[in-house]
Amino acid sequence: MVSMLRRALILGVRRSGYHISACPELRAAHSMPDHLAKALDYREMYPDLLPAPDITRRNHVRESLELGDMLKRRTALDIPEFYVGTYMSITVSDKNAPGKKNKFVGICIQRKDVGLRHQVVLRNIVENEGVEITYDLYSPLILEIQVLRLEKRLDKDLSFLRDALPEFSTVPWNMEPEQHPEGSPVPINETKAIMKGLPWTQRWERKELKGMIVPFELSEKRVRGAIETSKPWEKYDLMVDYRSQIPLEEQIVIWNQVEKHRRTVEERHKYIRRRKLMQSEELPV
Repeated sequence: MVSMLRRALILGVRRSGYHISACPELRAAHSMPDHLAKALDYREMYPDLLPAPDITRRNHVRESLELGDMLKRRTALDIPEFYVGTYMSITVSDKNAPGKKNKFVGICIQRKDVGLRHQVVLRNIVENEGVEITYDLYSPLILEIQVLRLEKRLDKDLSFLRDALPEFSTVPWNMEPEQHPEGSPVPINETKAIMKGLPWTQRWERKELKGMIVPFELSEKRVRGAIETSKPWEKYDLMVDYRSQIPLEEQIVIWNQVEKHRRTVEERHKYIRRRKLMQSEELPV
């Protein structure tokens, strides 16, 4: 589905004298103004920095203060680029753990909420049991966030892995970080998880998921229920799309502040990250 933001960008660019083909394959990056291309990229890269789109609960003073606090936290803690489907590890301070630290390795299956309340859910299989830990991304207890394999998945929410075969949630505890070429696009892992038998924790067949395979036939009642509860017209509803996003002009103001932060703090974090990775590769086995 072409999002409302992309439609607005296309219309805005056309009114500005630019032309963007409706076909994504023909839409070259250089044909789009930098500030519009940046809005598209950053919106997916930093979903936590955008305020909630509910206009009845917005407060611009609070949003401005929160954004400043989040950028300050990103200055103290290296929060790398990651998406749902990325393999990563998070180390937190734990006074009851050996060494006063606790590290968990897993696949990011969910990113939820916005601002300082933004949360990340990691999932892994521990002793044949599925384990999920929810982290507050801006919690002062977090000591380190490390991306082991940067990639995306076909869906924006991988909660259905709870009812999939364990091998689709398993991440090796000794997995070494894989270096992602600077400037190259983030790969999309098109692996489709095979679901276990019923019962499931949710009715996943109603969510139009692309990354799961049901290896058996669902009952006629479940199929009929999925059809009756589906809302295929919503992808054409411009108002639903508009109300679920922040206006473009407000996004540009936020992304300008993020761009200043990226040019200074994040570039330094990337340099330190690459240096650590090179040093680990040079260590003798």
